[in-house]
Amino acid sequence: MLTPSEILEVTIEKGRGKVDTGFIQKMILGFVGGAMISLGYLAYIRVIASITDWGSFANLIGAAVFPIGLIVIVMAGGELITGNIMAVATSWFAKRVTMKELLSNWLVITFANLLGALFVAYFFGHVVGLTSSAEYLHKTVAVATAKTDATALQAFISGIGCNWFVGLAVWLAYGAKDAAGKILAIWFPVMTFVAIGFQHSVANMFVIPAAIFEGESFWLAFIQNVIPVYFGNVVGGAIFVAAIYFYGLKKNK
Repeated sequence: MLTPSEILEVTIEKGRGKVDTGFIQKMILGFVGGAMISLGYLAYIRVIASITDWGSFANLIGAAVFPIGLIVIVMAGGELITGNIMAVATSWFAKRVTMKELLSNWLVITFANLLGALFVAYFFGHVVGLTSSAEYLHKTVAVATAKTDATALQAFISGIGCNWFVGLAVWLAYGAKDAAGKILAIWFPVMTFVAIGFQHSVANMFVIPAAIFEGESFWLAFIQNVIPVYFGNVVGGAIFVAAIYFYGLKKNK
């Protein structure tokens, strides 16, 4: 495992590399990122919906399968806005990336993630029927409703907590030297945020539209949820991970 100061340097380079990636590559990798997180959430729903009378332990089991999405993204290739926020913000603090480059990169990756999430929600969820039948529909609607019922302030703060964990997962994965280390580095922080119930903007881009495609939610509710969650994710990744470690570790160098 790299030291925290070494992870900081790796993260700065990773952030610069994300900005330098071409537009078409960003769109492709962003689509993959949105799809993989959505498939991880679909796995969560399929697992937890089939477990009854297990209380909070059922949620823990569901949370344990969700990290597969980020594991694939980090190890096989993909771009997810939440991890991207942390890495590119770190490069910005290091003055390796301009504000224009940062915002442009975030915009493209967010749009591509949305396309990937909607693809999974419609084709795998609705068309294939993985979120439209029996207990799976009930769980999809229950999860989506819990998201949209949150106030804007609750959604924003929940988004901060989520990307504090996701940013840490990516940060730790950058520091791991082998595949097993990267998997473990990602698994536990991501599993924890899901078990707690924090909100992830891209995961919500999947589950709320999945409920919409089944006629159980509305696009206005989706927009009202995703915007505060997204900005909470920005604060969680850019401030609670990138800024804290950049300024905390730089002064020790």
